[in-house]
Amino acid sequence: MRLTRYFLPVLKENPAEAQIVSHRYMLRAGMIKQQAAGIYSWLPLGLRVLRRIEQIVNEEQERAGHIPLLMPTLQSADLWRESGRYDDYGEEMLRIKDRGGRELLYGPTNEEMITDIFRAHVTSYKSLPLTLYHIQWKFRDEMRPRFGVMRGREFLMKDGYNFDIDQDAALHAYNRHMVSYLRTYERMGLTAIPMRAASGPIGGDNTHEFLVLAQTGESEVFYDDRVTALKLGSRAIDYGNRAQVAEVCREFTTLYARTDETHDAAVFDTVPEAHRKVGRGIEVGQIFYFGTMYSAAMGALVVNDKGEKVPVEMGSHGIGVSRLLGAIIEASHDDKGIIWPEGVTPFPVGIVNLKQGDVAADAACEGLYKALSLCGLEALYDDRDERAGAKFATMDLIGLPWRITVGPRGLANGVVEVTSRRTGVSEEMTPEAAVARVAAIYQAN
Repeated sequence: MRLTRYFLPVLKENPAEAQIVSHRYMLRAGMIKQQAAGIYSWLPLGLRVLRRIEQIVNEEQERAGHIPLLMPTLQSADLWRESGRYDDYGEEMLRIKDRGGRELLYGPTNEEMITDIFRAHVTSYKSLPLTLYHIQWKFRDEMRPRFGVMRGREFLMKDGYNFDIDQDAALHAYNRHMVSYLRTYERMGLTAIPMRAASGPIGGDNTHEFLVLAQTGESEVFYDDRVTALKLGSRAIDYGNRAQVAEVCREFTTLYARTDETHDAAVFDTVPEAHRKVGRGIEVGQIFYFGTMYSAAMGALVVNDKGEKVPVEMGSHGIGVSRLLGAIIEASHDDKGIIWPEGVTPFPVGIVNLKQGDVAADAACEGLYKALSLCGLEALYDDRDERAGAKFATMDLIGLPWRITVGPRGLANGVVEVTSRRTGVSEEMTPEAAVARVAAIYQAN
């Protein structure tokens, strides 16, 4: 993409309304525009990152054997009355009536609707296990929407729902989701710690939140710092192997890690003092096991292998897709701007032409642009007639992981400069070597 043909409305000054780093940089980098309190338009750069995150979530859900569908944003109030949650949910739920006087709501979550779909089509244990999920815009009327996409009213979320014949199978689904989420976050360059949490309005007794450590996090967290070193890495996971999946979950949940709602000071004191840490975390996902809470209330029954009709065992699992952009920026930035991990960057590399209009520099940039494209990498080429300082500032602000700088002086020696945004380290090499270097990085990821 050539910057002269792109829509990238960057700002030089910090917006007064932005209180935290992610909100400030998302506005300055031209990623979002506020339309109302807690409601944003996603501009081209922000949308590219949003789609990258959505793609990773989809890939890891399908890798775990989960099946995508799409449910509507508007739901019937009658379904929520069946479960007993309509009057209990509170003022965060946006309630409306259509022209026929039918009561509807803008869905904050989909337990009732997915249960209704299930009960209409599944009657036998032979159709189980089954996990369905979707990625959909949702709305919660926050009392104080703030911090940009971190606490907005409209947000993009992946929510999934498992249906199983018994508790053991449902707990395997719970564990399967935990492992799939760990892999999802690692691919985004995040260390997201699963922490014992409270279930809130979703319900159920067994639940973990995934939190990214950040000073601006809304939750106080207590943890053994050895948990931050745990990684799935490239290990192969057989999601059908209950013992293997359960062992991974034990590995990631044995060390102490809890939110303030479930913190146990006595247990925390047993952690070696050198490893006891208190900090703040940003919630980026949560998984729940709630058994027959919804299926019993709404008549979602299946015939088991004994011929008995029993309520199906359920759980739900959410990832804040749009919220993740803010969390990634909070965890990965400096005083110049965003530092995107390779897995979610809007463009893999930026090309900066230090002397637009110079025949050799223009030709070299065009050659790099085409060569990267042949490697499957779409570069952002800054072909504006601007000062070098302004071009570097834009690249630093939007945070592309790699930059290739082209200028007449370097070309006279047959080299361009390749710079890592994360480390700031630059190396001179031939244009061909620069393309090979960047391509190898993304092939490894």
